[in-house]
Amino acid sequence: MKTFVHTLWGLIAAGCVLTVLGFIAIWNGWIGYMPDIEDLQNPISKYASQVYSADGQVLGTWNLNKENRICVDFEDLDDKLVKALVATEDERFYEHSGIDFMALGRAIVKRGILRQTSAGGGSTITQQLAKQLYSSTAHNSFERLFQKPIEWVIAIKLERFYTKEERIAMYLNYFDFLHNAVGIKTAANTYFGKEPKDLKLEESAVLVGLCKNPSYFNPVRFPERSRERRNVVLAQMAKCGYITQDECAEAQAKDIKLSFRRLDHKNGLAPYFREFLRQYLMAKKPDRDDYFEWNKNQYVIDSTAWENDPLYGWCNKNTKKNGDNYNIYTDGLKIYTTVDSRMQRYAEEAVHRHVAKYLQPEFFKENRRKPNAPFSSALKPSDVDAILKRSMKQSDRYRAMKAAGASEAEIDKAFHTKTEMTVFSYRGDIDTIMTPMDSIRYYKMYLRAGFISMDTHSGAVKAYVGGIDYSHFQYDMVMLGRRQVGSTIKPFLYALSMENGMSPCDLAPNVQQTYGDWTPRNGSRARYGEMVPLTWGLAQSNNWISAYLMSLTTPQDFLRILNRFGINTVGIFPSMALCLGPNEVSVAEMVSAYTSFPNRGIHCAPMFVTKIEDSDGNVIAQFQPRLNEVISEESSYKMLEMLRAVVQSGTAGRLRYRYNIECEMGAKTGTTNRNSDAWFMGFTPSLASGCWVGGEDRDIHFDSTAMGQGANMALPIWAYYMQQVFADKSLGYSPSEKFDIPSGFSSCERVEDEFESTDLEEVFE
Repeated sequence: MKTFVHTLWGLIAAGCVLTVLGFIAIWNGWIGYMPDIEDLQNPISKYASQVYSADGQVLGTWNLNKENRICVDFEDLDDKLVKALVATEDERFYEHSGIDFMALGRAIVKRGILRQTSAGGGSTITQQLAKQLYSSTAHNSFERLFQKPIEWVIAIKLERFYTKEERIAMYLNYFDFLHNAVGIKTAANTYFGKEPKDLKLEESAVLVGLCKNPSYFNPVRFPERSRERRNVVLAQMAKCGYITQDECAEAQAKDIKLSFRRLDHKNGLAPYFREFLRQYLMAKKPDRDDYFEWNKNQYVIDSTAWENDPLYGWCNKNTKKNGDNYNIYTDGLKIYTTVDSRMQRYAEEAVHRHVAKYLQPEFFKENRRKPNAPFSSALKPSDVDAILKRSMKQSDRYRAMKAAGASEAEIDKAFHTKTEMTVFSYRGDIDTIMTPMDSIRYYKMYLRAGFISMDTHSGAVKAYVGGIDYSHFQYDMVMLGRRQVGSTIKPFLYALSMENGMSPCDLAPNVQQTYGDWTPRNGSRARYGEMVPLTWGLAQSNNWISAYLMSLTTPQDFLRILNRFGINTVGIFPSMALCLGPNEVSVAEMVSAYTSFPNRGIHCAPMFVTKIEDSDGNVIAQFQPRLNEVISEESSYKMLEMLRAVVQSGTAGRLRYRYNIECEMGAKTGTTNRNSDAWFMGFTPSLASGCWVGGEDRDIHFDSTAMGQGANMALPIWAYYMQQVFADKSLGYSPSEKFDIPSGFSSCERVEDEFESTDLEEVFE
């Protein structure tokens, strides 16, 4: 017996020694994983970056693996939220030093020995935090048992580095509340549309209730189950004396009222802008080998942006204190953009109002009986098949099947086999059965659009609409898409003419002429054979006048001034036909170029961001307008006169008589061959805005010019937007604002006498 007792005590002593040695080994990282001091001092580095509008609204966030976590300081947490967490998860939180031995002993006896599942756990908030931060998912009980002592040691170390308040904030910042709501700030916004400091008692209890098991007590899927858990939390608060019994009963009697809004980068305001900005900030230095041969122009555009725009590739051009590049997914940056949330909303509403409610129904109607629908009647069936085949090979389904080893015959069969699918419509997604090939054709039925609005003096982008619905049509038609610009290019040619000494009153022959092997056509024969002022020629968008002006200069000179206006000219052949806009340009480039006219000849590059802050609120980058002089002040005043005439007596006249916009403005419409592309550029003294509308392919368009021209397809979007902007007095834009033209300035003094006796024969000689 004595030997047994000695042996038992020896085993106990050996066990104690081994336990102590084990904890020493764990403490020093000799056994298991122990984070280093730096990691313990900065345990949550994966914070989402936030994108702010110019008026202080959060447009969205960028996060890694949907960990949409945004840091909140303890001071920004509601007191009821903190008390609910402590009362429910660790009621002696303020009394222990990381490990609650009373709770641990109770858990061992009741849960481990007596098998009472309702006895509660022994983990403190700090231990739970250690588990969340540093423990991977255990695959069995033995593995979980081994993790426990490591978490105890980490918990003790966390107690040494952080105050109680900091650990509370850390716990709530890290916890995943489901529905892409990682961290208490995102959770409060997702479930209740509030900031953490604004939560009511019962709302705080709902969120704390999720900490036990967010899937099981999910208030969206299981409201009754969530309510029961909430009431348990409230009862614990009353038990701990944090609230009275009356407050507890009152809160328990209330229903859970959610204001649920799942955060997703595809939803919310300005999704195209946020996605563009994400790619722009994270861009790497362009490498020619990364670009296909057909996309070499984009390589030049990106290389120019890398050299000239500090924002392009900012994360890969700048480093943190530790020498690493910035990462928008994990560094908790705050990006302050120039976009105004109110103006952004007006722009999105304007695009939807015109495209979804007017143009799309008309387009469906025109295509109802067309065998080639939605393609032009000018195409042969074989041409349509070729386009659809090309689109098929660009689809994710095709690439996935190809990667899986499917043959072309198998892929073709799959694309022509009916299957269940959900497709887009403006009335909501539709569950249907169709072949994947038919779905490609179905989506091509939808018209696309791009719209951007800029400050004329700084280039600050106020609104950015890259398409009609980001969830289904993610190709950005503001910065990425490039389409033929048609007549919207003509003002740049007229500006070159003004720089060469001409004036709006100079006369030009309104006749069809042949230049080498090129004979331009015109849509109207009004005033044919007359000498007409240049102002009239631009207002009527007359092709013959543009060709005449082009003949007085060179295509090379025109390309040079286009480049100064901010338009990419790489790969464009210098021909006479350039004056009619066959080259492809992005909407952002065009609107940026038009800022030069109301800004005294100074071109403003698009400005997207004003400053960037790190997670501690330190300003780490500031951005200024990027300006360059394109034309002289005198030439800009002349252009203002001519572009105002486009509204007063030209192709944009409906802005006055149909949309009743009474402000000083200049504008230009544009329509390419067969109505493939519809453009409108318009500006006031303070805002330059423009849009493009068309089909996914150039062969998708209205056959009717009355429907397909820029004045009908694109102009109304600008009109609806400006109506809303002027109506919102908080924005500060007034229809009474005037262009900054010196009093007494006359653009035509010298030319009236010079051209008074000019006739057509003298011009042709």
